[in-house]
Amino acid sequence: MHNLNDFLTLIEGFLGGSQWFPILLIGTGLFYTIYLKFPQFRFFKHALKVVTGKYDKPGEKGDASHFQALTTALSGTVGTGNIAGVALAIYLGGPAALFWMLVTAFLGMTTKFVEVTLSHKYRETDEKGFISGGPMYYMKNKLNMKWLAGFFAAMTIFSSFGTGSLPQINSISNSMFATFGFNKMLVGGVLSVLLAFVILGGIKRIAKVTEKLVPAMAIIYFIGALAVIFYNYENIIPSFVSIFTNVFTGTAAVGGFLGAGFSYALTKGVNRGLFSNEAGQGSAPIAHAAARTEEPVSEGMVAILEPFIDTIVICTLTVGNSFFWSLD
Repeated sequence: MHNLNDFLTLIEGFLGGSQWFPILLIGTGLFYTIYLKFPQFRFFKHALKVVTGKYDKPGEKGDASHFQALTTALSGTVGTGNIAGVALAIYLGGPAALFWMLVTAFLGMTTKFVEVTLSHKYRETDEKGFISGGPMYYMKNKLNMKWLAGFFAAMTIFSSFGTGSLPQINSISNSMFATFGFNKMLVGGVLSVLLAFVILGGIKRIAKVTEKLVPAMAIIYFIGALAVIFYNYENIIPSFVSIFTNVFTGTAAVGGFLGAGFSYALTKGVNRGLFSNEAGQGSAPIAHAAARTEEPVSEGMVAILEPFIDTIVICTLTVGNSFFWSLD
């Protein structure tokens, strides 16, 4: 396990922990935001209408509705990334990390708009009639780079352990053990069985489960977080002040001077932002590609809502709770 940890730490140092990573991720989102004239503003209202089914037409090709595609994608982002990921970002990068998480989410709204639109446009139908899509399909069908598509697909499977199953099950089992004393292996086994019943049913069963589970989960968390915030209302203003006053100075644990503090807060904020909303990671477009519509751009508009919901709204509430408890 020590060797595995050392290997993963080495990879993180070259990728997520490097200086080029936040610059590339934010830079890509900034480029498309300017090039497309701020679609996160222009299309936000229309996206709400699309996801409610206002423009749905009977007989359109796909395996899930717009709302089901949205909740399926959110099911992989609303959770550990919004709770444990945010707490870790604040611990490592200080309050300023939230600012960069919000910046990543704002620009990520455009990034998701682009990657989901392309994934939906170049999706395929398999021999059983099910829809298959994702970045690997426009790499293959548009860019004619089959080797890159294969590499991306393999890395998506590999990264799903690091950003999906491993941190999720680790957080759940640790919480159940700390709160109720449940055996961690038993919790993991039960969750694996429940998850298998859902996943083995394919995208249609996944969509049916997530369209009920995700909204309920988000609403319960939203209400609980607001209750904590209003109970500690006197800390609301100090919390916001601490976020923006530390943007360029940083309060990171390793940031002993201006450059280190700013760089560390930026890197950890962007990393946790990606962990929260997956904008630019390429996994969410796989779920969105199954949406029933003949207009790829309409599904891209739906994807704009994702970073707004799971990072700008839910992560901000999480940070507020974290700050209030620490200030008390």
